[in-house]
Amino acid sequence: MFADSAKIYIRSGKGGDGHVSFRREMFVAAGGPDGGDGGKGGDLIFEVDEGLNTLSDFRFTKKYCAGDGESGSKQRCHGKDGEDLVIRVPEGTVIKDTETGKVIADMSHGNRRQTILKGGRGGKGNQHYATPTMQVPKYAQPGQSSRELNVTLELKVIADVGLVGFPNVGKSTLLSRVTNARPKIANYHFTTLNPNLGVVDLEGADGFVIADIPGLIEGASEGIGLGHEFLKHIERTKVIIHMVDAASTEGRDPIEDINTINGELAAYNEELIKRPQVIAANKLDVLYGEEEEQVIQKLKDTFEPQGIKVFPISAVSGKGIKELLYHVREMLDSIDTAPVVFEREYFPEEDTFSNEPYTVEKESENVFVVEGPRIERMLGYTNLDSERGFEFFQRFLKDNGILEELENLGIQEGDTVRMYGLQFDYYK
Repeated sequence: MFADSAKIYIRSGKGGDGHVSFRREMFVAAGGPDGGDGGKGGDLIFEVDEGLNTLSDFRFTKKYCAGDGESGSKQRCHGKDGEDLVIRVPEGTVIKDTETGKVIADMSHGNRRQTILKGGRGGKGNQHYATPTMQVPKYAQPGQSSRELNVTLELKVIADVGLVGFPNVGKSTLLSRVTNARPKIANYHFTTLNPNLGVVDLEGADGFVIADIPGLIEGASEGIGLGHEFLKHIERTKVIIHMVDAASTEGRDPIEDINTINGELAAYNEELIKRPQVIAANKLDVLYGEEEEQVIQKLKDTFEPQGIKVFPISAVSGKGIKELLYHVREMLDSIDTAPVVFEREYFPEEDTFSNEPYTVEKESENVFVVEGPRIERMLGYTNLDSERGFEFFQRFLKDNGILEELENLGIQEGDTVRMYGLQFDYYK
């Protein structure tokens, strides 16, 4: 069964406690403390598995816990580290915090393996606390607690082109003709119950991956029909092919169909409506002469002034398909080739160092320095080159009171703020 979403509970391993013990052997005077350290808790890791294409494995198993670290023992024996837990998911899976809906990781393209929750640090045994004035320490450090999280997994298929349209307009037929995909085809609504992907091979040009997004209807973005369940799969596509029944065999107006689906795409995600589009006016095999010309001309007069080209085709006979595919290839070549990746918005590890220290100091007249463990770790996992990463960085400075401290020290616009190897100009 195809499954493209799942909610699960994940937990990293707890760190083992440090041990309290003292060396007791004959002929060894004042053996001293010899309690060992606790083992580190296991990490919770997500990894892409090329052999998976659905999230059906998560239908029944909802709880995933890494191993806990063992406690230390006497004779300075170190506790065993907890085993890491690797959760395998299909490529294209987006991991979100269930409570906030924010993205934790996008398991696509170069991101094949990512640690989501780190295991707790093992506690130090009492051997570490012996001093000249405290030679019999009777305490040890407890292991660091585990981290837990409820996450939502969403599979968003990776395709260059999304094929959208009302039910029964011929999308599956087109996909079966131009790719190696073999979707079920029949003359009734919602025969396609999951997205189908296929690779289009073009002679003398690079191919591309096309995804048939199951039939949308009006109100799909609000949960009406089945189409709303698959809108997520079009989010990675770079070009959208609108397929319409130009012959109106079911009594619908193709222009209204296109406007309706564009409205549903915009309601689901405003970014989708900005993607380049092309119209495939299908079922011309049932239109003849002037009737065909009138329908196509009406579509062109309506949409080509908006920059949306119209291609008359027949998915059954193959008429016009070659021209459509080569035009789509040209569209792909003319737009940004960077893959659509969902930027990280939620950082579970942020809570683990929220109490770590930092310092804000004025180094010279126009230079201020911000340093400390909390700053160093934040910079270590934040991608400042991305827009969302930089927004998180700015929010971090504000939420932690760092901007307020800089203002209290007299920072002015244009002054320099240095954080380890990075420098920023301060502007309100």
